[in-house]
Amino acid sequence: MLASKLARGLQALSACSSRCHTRPHPDLARRFLSATAPTSSGTQSSGTSSAQSPIPWFVDPFEEESTPSPYARLAALPQAPTRPLAPLPSAISPDHPIARLHAELKNSPHLEPGTLLVREPVPTAVGPPLPLTAPKGRRKRGRTYAGEGVSEDLGGLWQWIVIAQVKEGTENRGAIESVIRIVRKTLLSVDPPLPLPPNSKRRVNGGWAMIDVGNFAIHILSKEAREKYFPDRREW
Repeated sequence: MLASKLARGLQALSACSSRCHTRPHPDLARRFLSATAPTSSGTQSSGTSSAQSPIPWFVDPFEEESTPSPYARLAALPQAPTRPLAPLPSAISPDHPIARLHAELKNSPHLEPGTLLVREPVPTAVGPPLPLTAPKGRRKRGRTYAGEGVSEDLGGLWQWIVIAQVKEGTENRGAIESVIRIVRKTLLSVDPPLPLPPNSKRRVNGGWAMIDVGNFAIHILSKEAREKYFPDRREW
């Protein structure tokens, strides 16, 4: 009795295994073709050697990429051409502190390439003199004189100005503060050291920081501040 049950069980197991072996697998032919694809030399690579196969066995060669990756889309965008760096004015000697500062700033990774500029201040026309007014009040205040406060030197307060624009989007991430540290370290290392104002953490205001060095000033600003206050062509 037990022997007959065991025999029937073995027959059912053999029949099940034979059905499983004869059932076709949908991806078996595709994987076999991808594993035995001909190489460039004309010979067929073996299915056991994954190093000679052009694609792994688990990659479907018939599945096309529907959407490109974000990196591919970014690489396909046209890049803006880099502006050439403006040379120093001929009036600035090689041993001038501005020349040394210019050499340090042009290698800074925080500045936008080609935006470092050294130029003379734009002269601003002086308005009409103050009108004559009589003193007022018990203390006789408010009196003015013709021409009072008008200077004959219309060139401005500084002889040169240095404009350095940080990369767009980095003005609020410490780029301006990093450039300020480069400026202070460079100007304090000249002989003799230049008089610099005290270093303040609140120096940056609205994406714009200025360092007054005496006969020249350094403006470190963002792209928005430069387009607003230091345009390439000023009509006013």
